[in-house]
Amino acid sequence: MNLKLHHVDYQSAQKIYWTGRKSNPDIGKQYWHQEIELIDLESNSIKNTDIALLGYVCDEGVRRNLGRVGAQKGPIALRERLAKLPIHFDTKKVADIGNLICIDEDMEACQEALATTVNSLLKNKVFPIVIGGGHDMSYGHFKGIQKAINSNKKIGIINFDAHFDLRPVERKTNSGTPFNQVLNEFENVEYFAIGIQRQANTKELFNIAKRDNIHFAINYDCESSKEELNALKERLQPVINSCDYLYITIDMDGFSSAYAPGVSAPSPLGFTPYFVFKMLRFLFDTNKVISCDIAELNPTLDRDNLTANLAAKLVDFMVMELENK
Repeated sequence: MNLKLHHVDYQSAQKIYWTGRKSNPDIGKQYWHQEIELIDLESNSIKNTDIALLGYVCDEGVRRNLGRVGAQKGPIALRERLAKLPIHFDTKKVADIGNLICIDEDMEACQEALATTVNSLLKNKVFPIVIGGGHDMSYGHFKGIQKAINSNKKIGIINFDAHFDLRPVERKTNSGTPFNQVLNEFENVEYFAIGIQRQANTKELFNIAKRDNIHFAINYDCESSKEELNALKERLQPVINSCDYLYITIDMDGFSSAYAPGVSAPSPLGFTPYFVFKMLRFLFDTNKVISCDIAELNPTLDRDNLTANLAAKLVDFMVMELENK
């Protein structure tokens, strides 16, 4: 994979982030830090890789959106927690392919680098899991997916989030504008936001959602009871049926702050991990999920690594779902 990047630093995968408990060599590899492959995209091939972890080290979009910065440290924190988890997958080869690092506040260049990398991964039949970083990465991520597939194919965006991120672009794009950008620039897109909080979105954003026929579920409807889950699945099914591929993006601020305090905009009114895990299983069972990312993990605001641990377990769960397909 020939990585040509401009105005962006690329850092290859680093062993220092992948450490943990040792295990008896006679029983084989037991932990993520023992199993993960470390790849330098500038010199190594990804042809034998099934799933790639890629860091988007940028919170310039959060800064522009007047949020609390620190999400650029999310990719490292997630790796450090994931490294210590036990592995339960056998058939998938998972690699850390390093970080794309925003420099000189050039978020747009970082988004373009992400699009280029995601495009290359998908064309090489590698499933991307991108770790942020601000939610502005979703614009670059989607652009990469769109480049990699037939333009006639329809992509469904499933966003677990407290916010629509549909803000109109005024002076500069930011972490609140990615899905507005996507919907205005690309065709054959469906957008479904799960976990929207009225207290976190203005009337203007609800009006935009209404005008553009955006699908969304309010946080009060995002419970893990069988009745609530089935109701939401029924609402999702027509969107899933109409799409060829699904792109899943999870903003950590969609979770209740009881589970995810380490985000720019925490709220006690978010959903639970069990709700998201159950919905992820439903979505992966469609066999249409093409790529995923996790946004806005902010370790500088975390408590006892709660948010980083949750984000790591989301990645582990995604890998296990892909293992079972």
